[in-house]
Amino acid sequence: MTKKSYGYFMPPVSLMGVGCLEDIADYIKPMGFKKALIVSDKVLVQIQLTKKLTDVLDKIGVAYVIFDGAQPNPTVTNVNDGLKLLQDNKCDFVISFGGGSPHDCAKGIAIVAANGGKIEDYEGLNKSAKPQMPLIAVNTTSGTASQMTRFCIITDESRHVKMAIVDWHTTAVIAVDDAELMVAMPPALTAATGMDALTHAVEAYVSTIATPVTDCAALKAIELISGYLRRAVANGNDMEAREMMTYAEYLAGIAFNNASLGYVHAMAHQLGGFYDLPHGVCNAILLPAVEDYNAKVVPERFVDIAKAMGKDVTGLSSADAAAAALTAIRELSADIGIPAGLKDLKGFKESDIPTLAANALKDVCGLSNPKQATQEEIEAIYRAAI
Repeated sequence: MTKKSYGYFMPPVSLMGVGCLEDIADYIKPMGFKKALIVSDKVLVQIQLTKKLTDVLDKIGVAYVIFDGAQPNPTVTNVNDGLKLLQDNKCDFVISFGGGSPHDCAKGIAIVAANGGKIEDYEGLNKSAKPQMPLIAVNTTSGTASQMTRFCIITDESRHVKMAIVDWHTTAVIAVDDAELMVAMPPALTAATGMDALTHAVEAYVSTIATPVTDCAALKAIELISGYLRRAVANGNDMEAREMMTYAEYLAGIAFNNASLGYVHAMAHQLGGFYDLPHGVCNAILLPAVEDYNAKVVPERFVDIAKAMGKDVTGLSSADAAAAALTAIRELSADIGIPAGLKDLKGFKESDIPTLAANALKDVCGLSNPKQATQEEIEAIYRAAI
């Protein structure tokens, strides 16, 4: 029997529950940090959501400087600009505040601050020599799970490619998921980030390196997203739905942080890097097309997914149950207003598909897909999603 072993990656501390942001003071004080680089975006600073964080720091006498330059798809330039601010201000730790973009930008800054070189040096799997500068990740969306994963996605503007940096050294020392911070999310962002979380759970569940631990987390995440995402999109003040989505996102993060992902993310990264499109929307559109391809390989996995999404598959063949799972995914996506196909995305051109497919095949996220595809098969999946 071939020996198999797996690593399991998690932040040392995760704070959850309504109002838990206040609790970070109890963890920061004993660590002895003096000055934070807060990495966020302009919108969160303008609406003063970041003040909830800075008020906590003010109470415990920790200094800070704010970098609000994280773009929706953070770039090499964003990382370099944030790193300069960190170094100029002699910050000794980093706090990311926001969704996946500030978290990923902060990871990029922190890993280069600790290891030197440039962020491009860390593209791929475990390229760093030592842990990043200490990072506390405060989450304001329910989708990417970047606050607790070892994944960091940075756009290389020169190549128009999203670099996938998968490195256990980019794990935050504290992850914070406070549903009170999610209320400001508009419906479209709630929908896109929720479908991102669903994609994480589904891809982790069908991954070639899934384990019983990741399976449990993935299926529960799928169940919660199916049950609460529509409510969170319809009414942003529904705190039960908001809190359940924070748990769902975190569980999906546990799943893919350890079982990795698949071709949905490998292909979505290319759309984001090429056209600067919202990651969650790209995932949502590609998810049924990619999983239709995967369902032919591991249909039994999709029986479980269908059940988790509330479908009665009693008496159905595994192929028909898999079809029911794909129908449930499409129904959820349509109900929350996700665009129907790639044709609806700004800038997308079918003539770019060969380039997109070639780049997708180089993305580390595709390595754990249930079946390794050819260039022609990836091109066909893109076309099926049009």
